[in-house]
Amino acid sequence: MTWPPLWLGVNFLGITGKDAFPILGQMRQEGCQIDAYWADDARIDEREEGQSEADEIAAIRATSGWDGLYFGGVAFKKQRPVASDGYGRAAQIAHRYLDVVTTSGQATGIEAEDGKIAAFRASLSGAPLALASGITPENAARYANAVDCFLVATGINVPGDFYTIDPSRLAALLATTRGFGAETWRTETQDGDP
Repeated sequence: MTWPPLWLGVNFLGITGKDAFPILGQMRQEGCQIDAYWADDARIDEREEGQSEADEIAAIRATSGWDGLYFGGVAFKKQRPVASDGYGRAAQIAHRYLDVVTTSGQATGIEAEDGKIAAFRASLSGAPLALASGITPENAARYANAVDCFLVATGINVPGDFYTIDPSRLAALLATTRGFGAETWRTETQDGDP
């Protein structure tokens, strides 16, 4: 690899961990370590007690040989709609299967509802939560107290170009998130504990 020390995550569009984990395991055996995998759909169904698809994916992951972080979409754009009173249950179930529970707004580039993020955060008891839509340099601080990770592209792209990141918008987003992180760290460590 050209840049082996870089942290690298991937998203295989349109497939779940059922198909992705064996590929990731094979890549690892061949010397290509992928640090994180993001599945748009973690196959969580808050309406059901049993989670047969999520259980199957977990079993495949366990035997794949891949040891990275699993980000999984829950109550996510382009999936079956989840009623707002199901957000908390969906998050709790997902936490049993995912390293980082990941949710979104209603569509690509659409901000998530504050109530949705609050319900997920409250139900995860401090476990990692990612947000994957509608994040921009202008609104990132609004979500920074509730989420641990942003998965972002559209909100920092060149206007009208779905594929090209605007370096100035990326820099602005990084300045916001780094500034917030530094402020949070200063607040949490003001008593002298690192």
